[in-house]
Amino acid sequence: MNFALILLILLLLSGAFWAADALVFRRRRAADASEPWWVEYGASFFPVILVVFVLRSFIVEPFKIPSGSMIPTLLVGDFILVNKYTYGIRLPVANWKIIDLNSPQRGDVMVFRYPEDPSLDYIKRVVGIPGDRVAYQNKRLTINGQAVPVEELPDYLHPERLFYSQQFIEKLGEGEHRMLTDQDAPAYVPHPAQFPNRQNCSYNSEGVICTVPPATYFVMGDNRDNSRDSRFWGFVPEENIVGKAFFIWLNFSDLKRIGSFK
Repeated sequence: MNFALILLILLLLSGAFWAADALVFRRRRAADASEPWWVEYGASFFPVILVVFVLRSFIVEPFKIPSGSMIPTLLVGDFILVNKYTYGIRLPVANWKIIDLNSPQRGDVMVFRYPEDPSLDYIKRVVGIPGDRVAYQNKRLTINGQAVPVEELPDYLHPERLFYSQQFIEKLGEGEHRMLTDQDAPAYVPHPAQFPNRQNCSYNSEGVICTVPPATYFVMGDNRDNSRDSRFWGFVPEENIVGKAFFIWLNFSDLKRIGSFK
């Protein structure tokens, strides 16, 4: 479901009712006459829909985390907010950038339209920016020949599935985040797709090495062995970017998670 398109259609319809009433029909009604039903239930919603449309399209948009690919940073059921203007102002529905601001940086948690099916929104961490040589070998990340620093933490217990994963602090870009790997999972990438610029990647028994093409990004989940990401389906084009995730505003199962996004 394209909610942005539905919201735009409702905005245009309610705006047309509001304009028709304000410019034509209101002047023809007697001062003590009641508003017709189409004004009460149509035009009266226009200001509300307008505010929602502007906020959601240009400022901030809510999302719900549907999978565990970003554990432990984001859990299934987290409701997050996504900044829509950090990476530039885009036209709603078409997603065309009209004002260029900042570019995604390594370590950002980014929402984007899934390259294989743009009707779906995905969320991953930016690992490689245009021009980077990203190597993920034996479950360790190297960028432009420099190993990304990691610090081992106590194992992470998955509360719903009751098993442990190896846990690390990884320093990527200017910040740090927690990252998980599973000791019994293979290092190689099984069945990668034939994605655009596939020739920029080489696969081996230890993982994958890719050079990020211009205007694209290499992204990975923090739950490394339980995430389908750029290792499998390729690079995120710049035009697919939705925004930068920055805040957990609700989790019905654990209210302590509100504001815990790091």
